Amino acid sequence: MIRRRGGEAREAFVNAHALPSACAMAALAMVIPTAAAFARTPHETGILYRAVSVDGEKHRYAVYVPPDYDDDHDWPCVLFLHGSGECGRDGEKPTKIGLIPAILAHPERWSCVVVIPQKPLEDEEWEERESLVLATLKAARREFKIASDRVAFTGMSQGGHGVWMIAARHPKLFSCLVPLCGYGRARTVAPRVAELPVWAFHGLKDDLVNPEDTRHIMQAITEERTRRGLDPALAKMTLYPDVNHGVWEVAYLEPELPGWMLGQRRAEK
Repeated sequence: MIRRRGGEAREAFVNAHALPSACAMAALAMVIPTAAAFARTPHETGILYRAVSVDGEKHRYAVYVPPDYDDDHDWPCVLFLHGSGECGRDGEKPTKIGLIPAILAHPERWSCVVVIPQKPLEDEEWEERESLVLATLKAARREFKIASDRVAFTGMSQGGHGVWMIAARHPKLFSCLVPLCGYGRARTVAPRVAELPVWAFHGLKDDLVNPEDTRHIMQAITEERTRRGLDPALAKMTLYPDVNHGVWEVAYLEPELPGWMLGQRRAEK
């Protein structure tokens, strides 16, 4: 009897220490996070639509988020300005022509966030909507992890002009410029953007925007870079002999362009 009770006592002692009670297990579960607790909620990817208010006016814009996006590090960004044909307030037209179709054709080349404001009216230039461009970029920076020193600036036609003009006003915002079939005054633009890497594109058969505008601006930038002791090779120009105004259909598909754009960093001074 005594031995049996002693055995039962020893058994009870072992069981009590080997198997935690239900209450103890519940307490442990509250203290030790499960694997699910560490799981990261995936961010939406693809083409997303957002809105921003500027001077009391609501504007829709689009953001392209790459398939492998996460918040673990800062991402390079491309700010894209569309041409006159994509003006409006729907936010979608600027994603149908130009940069985004090229990205969707080769997403592996474009590991970046793309910010796409939309200008409401055709009969105004992008610099007249500078506050909209900057507000859209600022809103995207609040939502996404964007590297402050890796914001490439590109646009086509009216958007190419916008790249020249807005970059001339805010050269320290951007890591490089890629204007397509743009226009502007060389003596106004060149001295202000000369320290930025530039790769400009134009079709020599363009019957809407004279390719000489791009030639003159790029020549002035090259001369200014040389005068300042900067590498003239970072002022690049590609002219297509048989391309009309729609130069974006070939330029954004250039295999080397994405790596060049996303590899540039704004110099800290």
